[in-house]
Amino acid sequence: MNALFWVYLVNSVLIINHEIDSAYWKEWNLFRLPGGISGFLIVHFPLLFIILYGLIEVYRQTAAGFFFSLILSAGGIFAFAIHTYFIRKGHPEFTGPLSRFILVATMIASMAQMAVTVYLMSL
Repeated sequence: MNALFWVYLVNSVLIINHEIDSAYWKEWNLFRLPGGISGFLIVHFPLLFIILYGLIEVYRQTAAGFFFSLILSAGGIFAFAIHTYFIRKGHPEFTGPLSRFILVATMIASMAQMAVTVYLMSL
């Protein structure tokens, strides 16, 4: 279970950094979400709480920890996929070298996290 804790921690740091990057790129415009930066920040209060609470549950080695781990890893895979789609459609958001690095690293960490989670759930 120690491996799951560390991969969850690494992935959550990557995803949180992606969310910081998302504020720079005004992601709410990309997804046509109302509320501008205020709406974006309001949505992130529960999102960040869920990510961090999930880390606690993974550390405690609870069944809920597996659930949160699957959700976080699926979210990372989705973030990579949707932003890759937008980049290929010609959107300039997330095209900087560090933005792309964070997205690729998130995809790799998310796939590893999902694999570790599913493996541990099968034991």
